[in-house]
Amino acid sequence: MASSGPMHNFTTLIKRLEAATSRLEDMAMTLDEPSSPKTAGAPASATPATPEPPKLAPPPPAAPAAAPIPPQIQDFDALIKGDVQNYVNLGEKIGGLVAEQSRAVLQAFQAERTYLYVSTKAKKPEPQPPELMTDLHKASDSLNNIRESNRASPLFNHLSAVAEGIVALGWFFESKPADFVADMIGGIEYYGNKVLKEYKEKDRTHVEYIQAYYQNFKALAAYLKKHYPKGLTWNNESGVDALEALKQVKGGPAPAGAGAMPPPPPPPPVPALNVPSGGAPPPPPPPGIPPAPAPAAPGPDMSAVFDQLNQGEAITSGLRKVDKSEMTHKNPSLRAGSTAPEGSSAVRGKSPAPSKKPKPQNMRARKPPRKDLEGNKWLIENFESPEEIIDISAQQNQSILITRCNKTVIKVSNKANAIAIDNCNGLSIIVDSLVSSLDVIKCPKFALQIDGTVPTLLLDQVDGATVFLGQQSLGTEVFTSKCSAINIMLPPKEGTDEDTKECPLPEQIKSYVKDGVLVNEIVEHAG
Repeated sequence: MASSGPMHNFTTLIKRLEAATSRLEDMAMTLDEPSSPKTAGAPASATPATPEPPKLAPPPPAAPAAAPIPPQIQDFDALIKGDVQNYVNLGEKIGGLVAEQSRAVLQAFQAERTYLYVSTKAKKPEPQPPELMTDLHKASDSLNNIRESNRASPLFNHLSAVAEGIVALGWFFESKPADFVADMIGGIEYYGNKVLKEYKEKDRTHVEYIQAYYQNFKALAAYLKKHYPKGLTWNNESGVDALEALKQVKGGPAPAGAGAMPPPPPPPPVPALNVPSGGAPPPPPPPGIPPAPAPAAPGPDMSAVFDQLNQGEAITSGLRKVDKSEMTHKNPSLRAGSTAPEGSSAVRGKSPAPSKKPKPQNMRARKPPRKDLEGNKWLIENFESPEEIIDISAQQNQSILITRCNKTVIKVSNKANAIAIDNCNGLSIIVDSLVSSLDVIKCPKFALQIDGTVPTLLLDQVDGATVFLGQQSLGTEVFTSKCSAINIMLPPKEGTDEDTKECPLPEQIKSYVKDGVLVNEIVEHAG
């Protein structure tokens, strides 16, 4: 009995091992089954299956990085955001037409920015498509329309100064754009200085407004000297087509200052369609049947006309002979009773030609004044300033050309080579001395004073002129052609108390034949 103890313990151990193995097998069977609610009779110690974690969606592809903005466009954006926006803000303070025109100036600079951006992306187009300049032309036309339609406005000088200056934005085709813009500032100052003079003591805002407009183009000239000293450049090496570049630029970021412009109006709402839920919209209705064309009117019967033409010489047999008493060329009393004036187009059987009236002078576009020395030639153009004397300090090898200067006083100091004057009305000129001649063409109401010596004076198509000669210029030879009312003022003799003597130039010539030769004599009128 003593040896049964260890055997009993061994048997108990085997039973426990079998029970543990049975439980492990049950647990393994439970894990192998698909995840489902627990069945009745499952062991309490069985653990539920762990759910599979959800799969994450792949991240979206990164957007391509935007191309960097070229430095010249960044500087132009800074110009718009700084000087131009400051000018627009001052225009908004004044309000009315001035504010409207200043907003158009901002649009013009933004259109110029687009054009410049296109030039950095595109090859130079030949020829240039008009779409590149459409926005700039619209803004420029808007500026000029505001000026021309409000000539009676008390702010007309404001509107004119802005309209004259916007021409400077067309520097694209100039070889020296900075100099071109600087020259345009003179046209702005012609009207702008009137504003400064009028509002200097009245309202400081108007003064700052004009000065800010000057600054726009001074800054533009400095910008062009930095980036385009010899004219506009294009991306000819790796550029794309100009119209393609225009699409890219307009689809890119908005230029600086664009937030100041009012947003475009929203599109009209689309009417709702009665579409069943989940169904596609019905197709559009078919086009209506076009109306039947109206029947053509029957042509006139021409058979009678051809019958008359086929008569030949007998066609005049049916005409009645006109009696002499009925002929108007032999009876003036019959002509007096006619309603049409004698010699008129109605009597001759012709319709009067339409009369073409010339455009009024005040409606024509006025070019800015110009005073430049190009080589050895002075160019004086488009001045109209009776209160100001235009002074020219010339040299002996320089000639002077004066064109379209009305009601202006010009003084030529020192001795020049020659002077030519063309199409000037009411011009007064003071000349020291000339090496050659002074030519005057188509200049009514002309006045000339010669202080030194001028060998020759040529007058052609001059109506109403007064020429004052000095003691040194009595040897001047005067040639006239198609002139009238020309008076030469001779100085008094030295040492006498005589007055200046007025001598009119002859206008009539008598011609006759003597001994087979044509003789011409001046017709003198005795007082």
